[in-house]
Amino acid sequence: MLKKIIAAFRPDPTALRTRFLQRFAGKTLIVHAGLSIGWVSELNKEAGGGAHFRIDARNLPNHKPSPIEWVVQHHILPQHLPLPLLVKVDGERLLIRHLSRNDAPVHPSEIYWMLGEFPHRAHLILSVGGQGFAVKRGMPVADNDIDYNVGFDEPV
Repeated sequence: MLKKIIAAFRPDPTALRTRFLQRFAGKTLIVHAGLSIGWVSELNKEAGGGAHFRIDARNLPNHKPSPIEWVVQHHILPQHLPLPLLVKVDGERLLIRHLSRNDAPVHPSEIYWMLGEFPHRAHLILSVGGQGFAVKRGMPVADNDIDYNVGFDEPV
């Protein structure tokens, strides 16, 4: 009986996941723990840079989370990637890559190139599974180089 009462007050994970995927389909998120004003200013100068949803992981609630807060708190942060993170919501999967190099955030102009390298160069891929997401590890965390020649190779 007590379990049923507690369950009535807990958010439904499947409903939170569905609402998140519906709301953010085709969008990108930047999950961070604080960004400098200069970095955000540079991000906003980039074409489409202001269109990324930014969520500060330092301010997540312990109860009654919104769908995005639930996904970040229960599925992204537990993977322990360095922050900030770039998250592309691609259908029923999340393509995730950290935005750090040499213990500092990369320049915002690199985000465009990173998005172009998805899904092949992602640190994590979270796919719909169970009541949340199934985790698939991709490239090593230490690797965050960008292939600037991708798409510019001459035909053979």
